[in-house]
Formats: sequence, structure tokens, C-alpha cells
Amino acid sequence: MNTTKATRWFIYLLLGVVIFAIIWSYNTAPSTNVEISITQLAQEIRENQVSEVQVAGDGQQLTIIYTDANRIPAQSQISGVSSIEEVLANYGITSEDYSDSRPTVTYERPSQLGGWLNLIGIFLPAILIIAFIYFILRQAQGTNNQAISFGKSRARMFTGDHPTVTFADVAGADEAKEELEEIVEFLKEPEKFVTFGARIPKGVLLVGSPGTGKTLLAKAVSGEAGVPFFAIAGSEFVEMFVGVGASRVRDLFEQAKRNSPCIVFVDEIDAVGRQRGAGLGGSHDEREQTLNQILVEMDGFDTDTHVIILAATNRPDILDPALMRPGRFDRRVVLDRPDVRGREEIFKVHIRGKPIAADVDITALAKSTPGFVGADIENTVNEAALLAARRNKKNISMTELQEAIERVQLGPERRSRVISTAEREITAYHEAGHALVSHLLPHAQTVRKITIIPRGMAGGLTWYMEDDQYFYSRSKFKALIASALGGRIAEEIIFGEITTGASNDLQQVTKLARAMVTQYGMSEELGPRVYGEKQELVFLGREISEQRDYSDAIAQKIDEEVRSIIDEAYEQAKTLLTENQDKLELIAKTLLDVETLEAAEFVALMEGKDLPPSSPPSGHKPPETAQPESGNRAADWKPPSLELPPAPSPA
Repeated sequence: MNTTKATRWFIYLLLGVVIFAIIWSYNTAPSTNVEISITQLAQEIRENQVSEVQVAGDGQQLTIIYTDANRIPAQSQISGVSSIEEVLANYGITSEDYSDSRPTVTYERPSQLGGWLNLIGIFLPAILIIAFIYFILRQAQGTNNQAISFGKSRARMFTGDHPTVTFADVAGADEAKEELEEIVEFLKEPEKFVTFGARIPKGVLLVGSPGTGKTLLAKAVSGEAGVPFFAIAGSEFVEMFVGVGASRVRDLFEQAKRNSPCIVFVDEIDAVGRQRGAGLGGSHDEREQTLNQILVEMDGFDTDTHVIILAATNRPDILDPALMRPGRFDRRVVLDRPDVRGREEIFKVHIRGKPIAADVDITALAKSTPGFVGADIENTVNEAALLAARRNKKNISMTELQEAIERVQLGPERRSRVISTAEREITAYHEAGHALVSHLLPHAQTVRKITIIPRGMAGGLTWYMEDDQYFYSRSKFKALIASALGGRIAEEIIFGEITTGASNDLQQVTKLARAMVTQYGMSEELGPRVYGEKQELVFLGREISEQRDYSDAIAQKIDEEVRSIIDEAYEQAKTLLTENQDKLELIAKTLLDVETLEAAEFVALMEGKDLPPSSPPSGHKPPETAQPESGNRAADWKPPSLELPPAPSPA
């Protein structure tokens, strides 16, 4: 029982005792009846003033009830006799003296409660005092125990006897599984490696973007190894009290050594493993003391044990170099975003055990989700299951899975949003401009879907097909900029006015054009050079400024080059839309009618053909119960977001 419950029960007990004492004192309160002597009682009986005599259970206490109802009852006490009749006989009163109004004599059964109440009244104060002292001592003892256990490790130990996750549940990370399978094999058969004089790595650092499966892999190691597995989060080491983190580290490794061979898993190790000297507390910073203790435990004087450290982080760049050196974390296992084959395997893992319809195409789903990590795919399958249950279906079909992909990326459709006719028309021409420019440029992305149904914060969306791509050319970047400007240019051509709807497009265009000049060396005038050195706060892990390593004259040339790239793309997109204004209007008017165009429908419009047969237009379907607006959704698509691709690094 914890301290809070003990306090509450003590208060309840104290209240009960007080209530009981009040009731008891009320029931045993001294009577207000008058006291009379036996002589007076005898005289009143002779005078026929007594109607009843009540004898208490012990036979010694008398209560006299008078014939006069207004008279207060009296009490008397007898001793040395066995009955009231004997008392009256001693005073010379016989039955003849009662005349016709002899008083009634009633006897009450002896009560045991009086004795118990007397005992309680004697011992209750002592019991309450003892209980109060005991409670105070328990409180003090609990405080001492809490203070003593404050420096104990919070790690949870798993024996692995009943694994819930194994390597069979991990997909899309084959190389990472191989690295960790070797660790598991060493724990099971150490002689195989010792024979060759090999030393197993002391630490393995799992590195990857959020959701790529780092913690899942650690759980799989726990299920496969068959040895004790200690799991703890990096944030559980550090407290507000100085020295607690280091104490918990010592206690954790002491437990691990007692249970060796074993595995210790530290999730989000960057909480305590950040580079030293970045905090505000100098060398006395609590987090740095905790890190120092981890460094000593991993590779100090007393480290000749079979304890393997697994750690996970998505910020390896901010970890302390001493933590990353060989002898501590010898291996760095990188979990990248899965490719199309990896996503296909992950889909197979997550649909396992679920009622899946025969029309589900796992390959098509994998191609439809570039950039998805394992957590995204798990959420997608779960959303599809929820949709199928909401629609009272017996299984999960391709329709629910495709709709779930859209919900995960951009949220559900906001059909209840009130949009004016003018804004709806502007949105239709804006999205038609994006799609038409992308279709006409050879290096642009292929249109997958266009819709003017609001999703999330967007009033309309244009999705693009995209393969897993790691390298981007200058022609690709220019085509992306032109297609992003297509929406604003379409508004200008049709309405002679521009709106704020292109604000996000302009941000992406400016960011991409500047990156072409300053990061990727794609400027013909400025040449292959990187301009500007970004500065980051290690403590925050966030870019805060950019140090200029170039002159003002170069800065002006950078601005001119960025402006030149954007103007060139702007003129190219404007020319395409002006020459194909009839197609622009056709796409926009069709969107106003059906609200959503799939890839096949869009291509048919561009080729002057009739729309292929499909489900009823999306704007006419009843909410939640009807099928989605088009039957064919199994293709590759991506929202029109011009996220800056990372610069490829040989490292």
C-alpha cells in the first residue's frame, strides 16, 4: 500500500472512531432522572403513586414510572437482595398494601454491550496513541526507503522465456537484422567466436529516422537471445538531484553483471549522450556526470564481462565522440527508410492475421507509399482496418488501404468545409495549372491524382507519381520549380489576379532555387561551390544561423542567380499554360464537376478522349457509406511537396 492510500485509510479510521465515540457517549450519557431512596419508593408505592418499576439487567438498578404522566421518572438502587419484592417486604410492604393499583414490575435481559463498551472506553485511547505513533514511523521509514531507492536503476528486465517479438516480425531492414543476429549468435554460442580470438562488439548503436524500427529491432533481439534483457530510456537516468543519474548507471551495470551474459538496451540515448560542454552547468552538469559514468562502465577498468549495450537514437550527430569510439559503440547500424521491396515486406508483416480481401495488391501499395517508414505503414493498415469496421465490411479491401494512405499523409477529406463558388473555382484552376505544367514538362513528376476536396490545411491537392529517388538533376529541379509555379500562373491567366493560395508554393520554390545555387553548385555563373556554413546548437539539435563565408558582392550574385532560376521557370510555365489554355479550362471545369481526377482520367482529358467509366463523382457520394469516388487507386503518388532532398554523402 502506498503512502497516499495509507493516509486516506488512516483518516477514514479516525473518522469512524470519532463517530463511534460520539454515539457511545450519547447512549451512555448520565440520565437526567431524579434519584430517590428505597424508603421513599416504599412510601410512594403505599400511596399508589407508582405505576411501573423497571429492573435493569443486573437487578440492582431501578427505574420508577409514576402514575402521573407529568412527573419525571425516578431512579433508585438496591443491593444485597434478589428481587424488588424482597426489598419491599423488608420495608413492611406486602401485597395487601398495593390495593388495586399494584405497580407492574418488568425485567430487562442483561446486555453484554455494556461490558464491551467499558473495555473499549478503557483501551481505545491507548490503541489510538499506538496507531498514531506507528503511522508516523511508517511514514518516516517510507521516506527513507524512497530516498535510498532514488538512486536505483529503473531498468525493466525481461528473461526472454516468452518472446512477443522476434526477427520474423521485423521487415525492410535485412542488413540491420544480420548485424544483430550475429550478436544473438555470440550470446548463444560464444565458443564459435572465441576460437578465432574474436571479440564481440561491446556496443551497437541503432541509428535511423523516427519510425524506422529501432526499438522494434531491440525487442526482437530480446525475444531471440534467450538471455536477460534490460530496457531503459535515456531520460530515466537524469533527475533534478545531482548524482542520481550516475548512481542509476552504476546500479544498472551491477545488475547486468550479476545476470551476464545479458543485453542492456538504452532507448533515445541522446537524452544523456549529447556532446559534453554544450550545457549551461559546465563540468558539473548532471547530464554530463551521467554520461561520464556510462563511458566508464562501457570501457573502464572493470569491463571484462559479457554485457552488450544496445542503444537507439535518431540524432547521432549530437552524441559525444567518446561515446562513439571503438571499444564502446563499436558498430553503428543504420536503419534507412525502406525501399519499395522493404515496404512490401513491411505490409506483409502488418496485414498478418487480419481479414484481407482478395483484391489487395501488396506490390501496388508498396509503390504507392514512397518515403513511408514502418510506423507509417503500421498506421496505414490500422486506419484501413478502422475504415472497414466502420463500414461494416467483413474484410479489408484495396479501397480502404488506398484511402488510408491518403488519410495518413494528409488527413481525412474535409467535405463539411464551406467554400464559396469563387474560391472553389480558383482552387480548380490552381490545381489544373500544377497538373498541366507537370504533364507537359519531360523531367517533371507524373500526375497521379488531382482533387479540389480540402484535406488538412490545403484547399486542394495535386499528387504525383514518384519512385524512390536519391539523386536529382538540375533539369529535374527546374521542372519541379516550374510545376510549382503553375498554380499561381493559372490564376493570373484566367482571373487576371493572384491570391495567397500559392504562398506555400513560393516558399518551396525559393528554398529549392537557393539550394541549387548555395548547396548543390548548380549555378553556371558561381560554379561548383558551397556558399555559407550552417551553424547548429548541439544542445538543441537545431539550425539557428548560417555563417557567411562570402562577400556582399557574392551575396548579390546569389540573389541574382536565384531570381534568374525562378524567372526562367516562371516564363516557361506561363508559355505552356498560355499555349494550352483550352486544356487548362477543360481540366478545371471537369474538376468543378467531379471534384477528383485520377491518373487515367487526367490522361484521357489531355488526349481529348472521354473520361473512362468509374464510380459516381466524389461530390455526389453519401458520407462514409458509399465507395470512394474512383475505382482505380492502386498507383504511385505523392503530394505536391517540394521538400529539399538531402545532399548525397559518400560517408
